[in-house]
Amino acid sequence: MVEHVSLKVKRLPHCKDLPRYATPGSAGMDLTAAIEEPYTLEAGKRYAMPTGLIVEIPPNYEGQVRPRSGLAFKAGISLTNCVGTIDSDYRGEVKVLLINHGETAYTFEPGERIAQLLVTPVPIVEIQEVDELNESEERGAGGFGSTGRGVLAAK
Repeated sequence: MVEHVSLKVKRLPHCKDLPRYATPGSAGMDLTAAIEEPYTLEAGKRYAMPTGLIVEIPPNYEGQVRPRSGLAFKAGISLTNCVGTIDSDYRGEVKVLLINHGETAYTFEPGERIAQLLVTPVPIVEIQEVDELNESEERGAGGFGSTGRGVLAAK
């Protein structure tokens, strides 16, 4: 059974569209550019694109702003912070921190889909400071590629 979560959304005057799922199987809701005129993002540059939305994320949840794979593949457009977090107590306009990794400028149109929003549960974590931790049989302290090709090639 899928849990339904209510997301309260305030539309600002420059908002072009509310978040919406593109298909019944979509994990994220599309966010759109709340701009009046086309905006060109030059190669290598960053921009905080307004969405025209203020959201009320429920307690014990977060909003995750993720890049759109089509924009990344076709134009090199991604998010500067890979995944943006909207905390449940934030009440400012949602802006998408875009970066153009492509070789040419990209022009965004008003209302264009620019990112996806996922609303996901966040457990409240209780910190327990300890002197020792249980051993990890598989990995231990290996990091940065320790589970990749080098390990497989040695077997």
